[in-house]
Amino acid sequence: MHEADAPSSWVRRWAPLAGAGARVLDVACGGGRHARLFAARGAIVDAVDRDPAAGAALAEVGHVRFLAADLERDAWPYEGQRFDAVVVVNYLHRPLFAALRAALAPRGVLIYETFAHGNAAFGRPSNPDFLLAPGELLQACAGLHVLAFEDGVLALPQPARVQRICARAGALALADLRLDPDRD
Repeated sequence: MHEADAPSSWVRRWAPLAGAGARVLDVACGGGRHARLFAARGAIVDAVDRDPAAGAALAEVGHVRFLAADLERDAWPYEGQRFDAVVVVNYLHRPLFAALRAALAPRGVLIYETFAHGNAAFGRPSNPDFLLAPGELLQACAGLHVLAFEDGVLALPQPARVQRICARAGALALADLRLDPDRD
């Protein structure tokens, strides 16, 4: 598998927080690398992207339901639905932050990773409208319990300046705070 097609290491790290049978929403799913990861782990995945070709790429993947929708122009298609995990990678549309938080089930987890100011040194995106400001992702997750946050430069799959967060909704038990979810 080409590194650009492989799931993000950040998403792989936190994927165990959404166990078998979990409902997962993959926002701006693109080719479906994260939808495939969660489906392989036994989750039921809703994948959304504005490009209908993304749906074709996921058509043969079991436990994945694809929706073609332009999240920047259309109404939020998941109003009133709750997910055990919401995953967003390499996508930023600030008006969706509230909808993403509202889509989390009690104890649901938000796994988010995207480009930040300073990414222009590495290429695209370079437009500040598509780059997180310092601390912006933390602010967008106000009211959630932040399990982990990183702000820095990644070398792989290609050099990029990113912010990434894993945060849980609702009242949490000690078991919800595990930083090594693969361990029993």
